[in-house]
Amino acid sequence: MYTNQNLEASQRQKPLQTSVITLLSDFGDHDVYVGVIKGVIAQINPKLAVVDLTHQIPPQNIAAGRFCLMNAYAYFPVGTVHVAVVDPGVGSRRRAIAVEFAQGFLVGPDNGIFSGVLSQSPAIAAVELTNLNYWRTPKPSKTFHGRDIFAPVAAHLASGVPFKQLGQEIDPATLVQMNISSCNQTANGMVGYIQYIDHFGNLVSNIPGSYVQGKTWYVQVAGLTIPGCETYADVEVGEAIALVGSHGWIEIAINSANAHSQLQINLQDELLVSQTEINK
Repeated sequence: MYTNQNLEASQRQKPLQTSVITLLSDFGDHDVYVGVIKGVIAQINPKLAVVDLTHQIPPQNIAAGRFCLMNAYAYFPVGTVHVAVVDPGVGSRRRAIAVEFAQGFLVGPDNGIFSGVLSQSPAIAAVELTNLNYWRTPKPSKTFHGRDIFAPVAAHLASGVPFKQLGQEIDPATLVQMNISSCNQTANGMVGYIQYIDHFGNLVSNIPGSYVQGKTWYVQVAGLTIPGCETYADVEVGEAIALVGSHGWIEIAINSANAHSQLQINLQDELLVSQTEINK
């Protein structure tokens, strides 16, 4: 097992850095997985600030993890290490990677979960995590790379270990990309789809809010025409509304209710954003 002796040797040369690590996973809060990951980080450097982005990503839903990380990383200090573990391929031949980009570092599986971040802030460098000196053990669990590889690597990186010491350099162009459909302009308006459903049941599309800035607009979806407004209070309680959410995407909501369950609109369902009330 890798011990803190390796880190203690480096401490004699320079003090531990105090940095930030974020954690995103589909582990939930029922089991001990998240706590164990934090324990591994604390064993290496208890001074690190560890922030839970979310551990409520739907199981194995890489696209949801991609969306959440893409909309969160910019709110953290430069140099933050972002760990994302939505990893249905754990134990397979998929690569364990770290990526350097302008805002900081990404650590996790090479399965496309980082492709949203990197579409906004391209990779500067990437490595496959092949240096066992920074793993918790040279024989990691085939089902818990978050504990045995990603958490210890992130802790060492946030503590000042040089990025390129973590493993073999790889071409960032070879990183797995998620095949995410884009929105498309048509004669009737902008066609997109529901890319994420949040805790409140709000239906977040892939159409940017900039498309409707300064316009009167509507959303057509599932046979409904929903007015575009600015705040939830612009409609009565229980009424459907379309608005630009805090992350900058057009979304559908119901004032004080759950749009997903009440409207029966689901992930990947298509919608049209238009300046014309087609269905009325």
